[in-house]
Amino acid sequence: MLKLVFIVFIASGTNAFGQVEPRTAKSPSEFVPAGYVVVQKIQGDLNKDNQADFVLIIKAADKANFVKDESRGELDRNRRGIIIALRTKDRYELALENRECFSSENEDGGVYFSPELGVFIEKGNLRVHYFHGRYGFWAYQFRYQNADFELVGYDSSQNDGPIVEKSISINLITKKMLVKENVNRNAEEGRDEKFKETWRKFTLSKPIKLRGIADFDGLEIEKMLGSVQ
Repeated sequence: MLKLVFIVFIASGTNAFGQVEPRTAKSPSEFVPAGYVVVQKIQGDLNKDNQADFVLIIKAADKANFVKDESRGELDRNRRGIIIALRTKDRYELALENRECFSSENEDGGVYFSPELGVFIEKGNLRVHYFHGRYGFWAYQFRYQNADFELVGYDSSQNDGPIVEKSISINLITKKMLVKENVNRNAEEGRDEKFKETWRKFTLSKPIKLRGIADFDGLEIEKMLGSVQ
């Protein structure tokens, strides 16, 4: 009976206390699911242990999601996702897998191009940045804490060409938000903006985690916050 119990623990990937053992591999590429390809690799230290971790942007290769566009030809509309592998000595541990949280790079932007996704490691944080040309940008900062990647910051800029109309900076650690609105509607070339600054406080009932974001396109940070004062 004791032998049988031991075999069950090994097969289920748990230890005697019912804890799930972390999934490890010699290479981050071993975490890529079947049917997916890696479209970008980012390397940097995400957990402050002076070891180089890996962020992989992955994309499904499902031919059913290829479409014909009259002007652009065949387009791959498969969604993109993210895998984060943390270095532990000579192996890597799978810290996060979210397979379809990003839209395809070939989405229809209407009269303008669709936002361009950029993923970076900056000062130990993971930055998910959307560039939208003359219309501005928005970006999310995730930090590895509490054994997960939690949103700690959000920044956005609403532009009209070179002129900034409104910007928002949210700190989810201090629970404070800075809103800057340009009150000079006659500003030219981004030099003459005059901003009215408003500080607000908010509540957050639970952390916003990267693994729980199904679609960044539908992520409205301001609406996810509690009462804003």
